[in-house]
Amino acid sequence: MKSIDLLKLEVKDKLKNDPAHDFEHIMRVYRNAQMICKHEKANEKLVLAAVLLHDIISYPKSDKRSKNSSIESAKKSRQILKKYDYSYSEIDIVYEAILTHSFSQNSVSDTMEGKILQDADRLDALGAIGIARVFATGGSLGRVFYNSEDPFCKKRNPEDNIWTVDHFFQKLFLLESKMNTKYGKIEAKRRTKILKKFLADLQKEI
Repeated sequence: MKSIDLLKLEVKDKLKNDPAHDFEHIMRVYRNAQMICKHEKANEKLVLAAVLLHDIISYPKSDKRSKNSSIESAKKSRQILKKYDYSYSEIDIVYEAILTHSFSQNSVSDTMEGKILQDADRLDALGAIGIARVFATGGSLGRVFYNSEDPFCKKRNPEDNIWTVDHFFQKLFLLESKMNTKYGKIEAKRRTKILKKFLADLQKEI
């Protein structure tokens, strides 16, 4: 069995994250990354290793340590990859990719491998699955769906720690302009249209 398949099994066994960051999330990002790799020059083995390990440590959004999840996942990736056939330089690439992928880190990787991980992960925050993830997270944290006086942040700054719909304006609508790869940009544009259509439908109902 290939090292990437063994790594996949290990991650599936160890991952105990919330529904928005569970193993199915990992596998959606994995498939996104595979698609992007078809269009970019990158080491796919390292990209997929980074994908599998990018949320190996994921604190709940309500946890003060949440912003450190990518940092701790990067550190954990070093320990795990030493058991497989990865060189020190390859482990460094995976480490840096995971370290910089998170939206909260406000950073972009120096490598194409890291750029692909970031795009693949961000695509899973958009489209139909993105909508599902937003409300799964909001529900788990007990957040209200929307601000009844200004649901779509027309006259106020978004506060997604209070209202779930605010997350669209605080983060999700920013992702399209932050994609790194050509495929990522095209797919992000398509998925962002789904978000906008959803909010337009929501507006009609409330």
